[in-house]
Amino acid sequence: MKKIPLMLLLVILLAGCAGIPVRDAVKVDMSVPVGKIEGNQFIGVRYPFKVSAPPNWEMTTEYPKFMLELGFGEEGLKESQVFIFNPATQSNLQIDFTPAGRHSRFNQETIEWITNAGAGSFKEELEEEFGKGARVAISSTKPYSLKGVPYAAKNFATYYRKGMKTEQGWVYAFAEPYQIFIIYMVLEKEGMNDHQDIKAILDSFEVIPKQ
Repeated sequence: MKKIPLMLLLVILLAGCAGIPVRDAVKVDMSVPVGKIEGNQFIGVRYPFKVSAPPNWEMTTEYPKFMLELGFGEEGLKESQVFIFNPATQSNLQIDFTPAGRHSRFNQETIEWITNAGAGSFKEELEEEFGKGARVAISSTKPYSLKGVPYAAKNFATYYRKGMKTEQGWVYAFAEPYQIFIIYMVLEKEGMNDHQDIKAILDSFEVIPKQ
């Protein structure tokens, strides 16, 4: 499983945007650390955001090896800023920031359209991996609220992986001058509250404007 295909769609969609620039070119200093982990909180240095992990979850700036076994592509994982995961269930969440192009314009309608457009490609990818008979249910795209973020939308798919019900969701957002991708996977296990924990992580996420 690659990262949600809407990322590729997004690159294609926005690369061709032209006209009057709406922002200066965004320069990211790749020599600075991604961020720092203090207790259960990650504080971004390269990008201005913070996020917290629930008890019994772990945080790392290096992708967990088990995610490769779950089907994530290594190249895509290397683009993420931070990973948060439950070592007992392997449910996980990853966060990417990507500078927006000089000509790219965003509003809530655009964000929801792009978020929804990725669903069809994602379903096709799952069917390629698990077969055409795979039971894949795609939710409807809805606006989503993230602290410090003016535009965001969320969608998710549910399917069965080796007999285990799995939910994979994505939040696509924009906070000047960054596009934000948050991808999560919940591997449902009896007695675990991973859905609630993922919500708690998303509720803790906050973009902090640089001073």
